[in-house]
Amino acid sequence: MSNLPRFILRNCTLWADRESKLGQIGDITVPVPTEKLEEMRNSGMIKPREVKMGLDKTEFSFKMPGLDPQILKLFGLKPGTETPFMVTGALVDESGVNHSAVLTIRGFLKTANGGTWTPGSPNENDYMCAVHYYKLEIDGDNLIEVDDFDVKIGGVSQYADIRSSLLI
Repeated sequence: MSNLPRFILRNCTLWADRESKLGQIGDITVPVPTEKLEEMRNSGMIKPREVKMGLDKTEFSFKMPGLDPQILKLFGLKPGTETPFMVTGALVDESGVNHSAVLTIRGFLKTANGGTWTPGSPNENDYMCAVHYYKLEIDGDNLIEVDDFDVKIGGVSQYADIRSSLLI
């Protein structure tokens, strides 16, 4: 194994509702899974500690230099409608080895900001999405998978024992 830097993002793109946006995306802010923590200090404890209470809600956003009609039609869909998004990335080691990163997302477009329109200047359109499902894979290896009921790390459920206690 090389000691040179590895898994460096060299390029990426977005797929929205199964349509490629290659060459259309300015940047993508991927979802950030974050533990929901509560501070707790019970009787007999000399200091508080943080306890895990699940995960916080997750979002992702992207910017486009143009007003894309296909994206705009994803806004305001009826409740219960989820849109599939996929972010793909080319990760390249300094040794020349290529890796594929795939982020699969389901959710809905909750903000479609058309930005400021100024003649003679490119405008930037900002889009924000609520995330209901998230899966990150590198080279086909399932690293993190999150939905409303479970978190899988490396394909292993982190809530299987709790779900079993709930008889589900």
